[in-house]
Amino acid sequence: MDAKIVSVRFNPMGKAYHFDTVKVAEVRKGDYVVVETSRGWQLGQVVNLPEKPAQSTDGSWKQIDRIATPQDLVMRQSWQMKETDVKDKARQRATELKLKGVKIINAEYSFDGSRLSITYSTESEEKVELKSLRSDMQKAFAPAQVDIRQIGPRDVAKVFNGIGACGLEHRCCSTFLTEFCSISIRMAKEQGISLTPSEITGICGRLRCCLNYEYEQYCAMRQELPRKNKRVMTPMGEGKVVDVATLRQRVIVDIPETGRREFNKDEITLLDDDTPAPQAKEPQLSLIHTIPRPLPTRQNQPPKPDDGKQGQHPLPGKRSFYQKKKSNTP
Repeated sequence: MDAKIVSVRFNPMGKAYHFDTVKVAEVRKGDYVVVETSRGWQLGQVVNLPEKPAQSTDGSWKQIDRIATPQDLVMRQSWQMKETDVKDKARQRATELKLKGVKIINAEYSFDGSRLSITYSTESEEKVELKSLRSDMQKAFAPAQVDIRQIGPRDVAKVFNGIGACGLEHRCCSTFLTEFCSISIRMAKEQGISLTPSEITGICGRLRCCLNYEYEQYCAMRQELPRKNKRVMTPMGEGKVVDVATLRQRVIVDIPETGRREFNKDEITLLDDDTPAPQAKEPQLSLIHTIPRPLPTRQNQPPKPDDGKQGQHPLPGKRSFYQKKKSNTP
């Protein structure tokens, strides 16, 4: 039987996970279902029912156990009412243990109350020892299995919610962002945003997630414009690019004896060429087939005739060393 995969979310702004509906006859978007996860039994809501569902070939998808009943919803609410008491006791015990920098953020029971997850954050990068806190929470809320885990500053801001820096009533992480992506300072530079820390960081102390919203669009539009300090030809003469207006697709050029002028990208021509000039090809020598001639050797040379002038100096009136030596011989 082909598997039908749906997306289930356990928190309003949490990540959606995929499950198989082979055990359930019919599932609609918005239905609450009971599923088994690595953190025990959970109650989630179906948020996506694709027209062309994915097909499970290796059987790796977990299955939905059943559609949640009214009794299941009441049970989930009863456990949620106890989570506030868990947070208060965990914070009080952390203060008694003098755990500096540890902030208890949230507490969450599983659907059937068999597991209790307590989340915390810390400002220091050093590892904090929480064995004593976990042991005390385990004794206080037995028989539930207590798990204490750390979350990042962005997840903390997502839990507390609040007004965004742009003026929206709720921040993006608490409204529609279900997952966090990597944000770099390069995104702010590419969009021409001021690098003042107070203007590019959110309440979480990290770079704002909204820096990623228009980054790809800016990169695509910047490729059609020349970079700064490039030489360009304009209708008013040659000049140097000092700034660009990406969204308006215009370029500000500094022209000698004229000053700065703004032009449309279609009105300028780039003069600087970054591509290396082609190298001149070396001339190819044609190969000519020649017959090698043998070098003269002593054996090939004919014997010289003896004319009686051996040892004579080539110049007249001059005697060679051999003749001098012979004349001095007694």
